[in-house]
Amino acid sequence: MLIDTPTDRPATAEPTTTTEPSPEPTTGTARRRHDDAPDTAALFARLATLEDGPERDAVRDELVTAWLPMAHRIAGRFRDRGESVEDLRQVAALGLVKAIDRFDPERGAFESYAVPTITGEVKRHFRDRMWALRVPRRVQELRNKVRVARRELTQNPGSPEPSVADIAAHTGLTEEEVGAGMEALESFSTLSLDAELSAGDDGYSLADTLGASDSSFDTVVDRESAKEGLRKLPERERAILYMRFFEDMTQSRIADRLGISQMHVSRLISRSCARVRDEALGQRTNRRGGPGRPASV
Repeated sequence: MLIDTPTDRPATAEPTTTTEPSPEPTTGTARRRHDDAPDTAALFARLATLEDGPERDAVRDELVTAWLPMAHRIAGRFRDRGESVEDLRQVAALGLVKAIDRFDPERGAFESYAVPTITGEVKRHFRDRMWALRVPRRVQELRNKVRVARRELTQNPGSPEPSVADIAAHTGLTEEEVGAGMEALESFSTLSLDAELSAGDDGYSLADTLGASDSSFDTVVDRESAKEGLRKLPERERAILYMRFFEDMTQSRIADRLGISQMHVSRLISRSCARVRDEALGQRTNRRGGPGRPASV
């Protein structure tokens, strides 16, 4: 088990010291040392001189293996936030590989560069992958600011729950921005449509409260749209459509009643329906020479 506490590294000839023995000073290692911070300066110097190939890959793999415990320690800081430790370790390992590939040995100690790189990779994972519903990054940032402000304002025992105005004054945000951040605090995960909303025997789920599309509305819209076109039809054509679609008469019966051929009835029905449809869709125009009306010569 890795322990996130400062430790001393044993030396063979010198008394124990909190810094690595190195001919050149390093940045950041004198403040805090861990057992998972190995001395790999020679490997990084060698890696910088190698071209892409099997030898460079082998040195790179050796560095990843050496620094992997540190990546796991950083991942452990984000446990209990809704993501498994194994997944967090994989994300941290990916950040470690990126840090190794981008590190310049001439610019200081690797740990000082790798820690923020790996931490940023894990935070980016939470920002981009852990939200059940994708929200803008600006809203995520507001959520984090509000969360931190609420924790800071209530850290003293007996502190009341801060108001929106209190959080706005503490963070420098507007009350509208604080409101958006507070809404996002409750929006990190979604509620299943199968979630029970009542504990009784007649319990119902969230899905039961949602409305459904009513096809009757489309029928009403279509009927109202067709009225104007039907009014403009000649009386005989209106009668034919009524007999065909409201009295469910066959074309042969309509032809017998009107004393015309069935073919003529079929043509009248097709033409009438096309005119009503064009009128309903707004495709006909009243301009001379427009569709449905021959141009005058």
